[in-house]
Amino acid sequence: MTALLYLVGIVLFLVGISLSIALHELGHLVPAKRFGVKVTRYMIGFGPTLWSTRRGETVYGVKALPLGGFIAMPGMYPPQEQAQARLGGGRRRAPRRGRLFATAVEDARQLSNEELEPGEEHRAFYSLSVPKRLVVMFGGPVVNLVLGILGLAVGLMGIGLPGPTTTVQTVVECAVPATTAAERTEAQQAECQPGDQLTPAWEVGIEPGDTIESVDGRAVADWDAMVEVIRDNAGRTVPIVVSRDGQEHTFDVPIIESERPALDADGEPVHDADGALVTEPAGFLGIGPTQEYIPVPATQFPGHAARAVGDTFHALLTLPQKLVDIAHVAFSDEPRDPQGPMGMVGVGRVAGEIASTDEFETASGEVVSFELIDKAQTGISLFASLNLFLFAFNMVPLLPLDGGHIAVALYEGARRRINRWRGRGAVGPFDTAKLLPLTYVVIAGFLAMTLLLVYVDIVKPVRLFG
Repeated sequence: MTALLYLVGIVLFLVGISLSIALHELGHLVPAKRFGVKVTRYMIGFGPTLWSTRRGETVYGVKALPLGGFIAMPGMYPPQEQAQARLGGGRRRAPRRGRLFATAVEDARQLSNEELEPGEEHRAFYSLSVPKRLVVMFGGPVVNLVLGILGLAVGLMGIGLPGPTTTVQTVVECAVPATTAAERTEAQQAECQPGDQLTPAWEVGIEPGDTIESVDGRAVADWDAMVEVIRDNAGRTVPIVVSRDGQEHTFDVPIIESERPALDADGEPVHDADGALVTEPAGFLGIGPTQEYIPVPATQFPGHAARAVGDTFHALLTLPQKLVDIAHVAFSDEPRDPQGPMGMVGVGRVAGEIASTDEFETASGEVVSFELIDKAQTGISLFASLNLFLFAFNMVPLLPLDGGHIAVALYEGARRRINRWRGRGAVGPFDTAKLLPLTYVVIAGFLAMTLLLVYVDIVKPVRLFG
């Protein structure tokens, strides 16, 4: 059964990535056809074609390797006479010969335009205005951005983030000041020691499963609000109302004062410059919360989405250094960083783990259940992260990526405007074929990166659950 679920996870991953690629290419296809560009092929994947069909002038198909996709638009490389022409009149430059890659450049230029029939030159990609070209090239990455944000919305607002609730999971028997607890061994921390004070919750009979409704007459909607009230009532006896088995019970609880970790504005423990825990006197009850998924309010979602996009671009900027680290790890005995980059093989394995794991052991030895809602939230987050990465990656201003075509269009638009300002007349489209040598270098780099990640994903895979 586990093996079957593992396979289901991989299949779901392949469906998700194929859907993302298909919609990305659709983001290019729809505006291209809307602007009259001739689109001859719409392909999902690379390598041998598994299936294809023709609809009108376009062949739609699926290829064997789901590593990307493409649409074929004649005129990605303009004919030399178009690129060198001054549309407003003027001198034409003679073609330069004998340069490195010259033959390959001319072959690519010819291949790019061979599917244009006589009289269809106006349907070539290079014939579009700069704004329309930008719409076509932005279309794909924007689709991935939208898919990523929709995935985040479902995961964060629909399911939520794990967080503490006011339902009690554990009741602590003894109150041990934070400074004292830090000095004890792990075995001593596990049990009460002579002289330890009993916690208020233990003394009055609060039990696991109770839900705290109010403290000192103040309704507490979440864990943080409850902790704040308790910390502020050190040394006082206050009524605490709990819900148990559908009935409310009121306890008069003497909140004790204990040295507790100081908390910052985000509720995280504060450490000093030397890394030591900062403590302060505060009220202490002695309970631990149940963790549940808490939906993120719609008003907070834009901030979460913006951080996710920012984190994606930061990860992309640090990718070269991380690939160097990955290469070192791949051919040494060093352990792999689980937070480092993964290839398609690695992400597929992670998807299989997500689907097939029902429980796992934490570093502290605790066995944690991994339920269906956990799998759904993790899987949706993975889908969102992949689409945000596809968006960011395709915005890199290098050919053959969409960002490279966007950069070329922006350069061409700026060049035309400058020529008009100088009274030199309009010029033809920028000769993208001149950048083919650099494009080949970029493609070789992508291929090397892919092979490296495939290798390290096989020999040193990342495992989420130990």
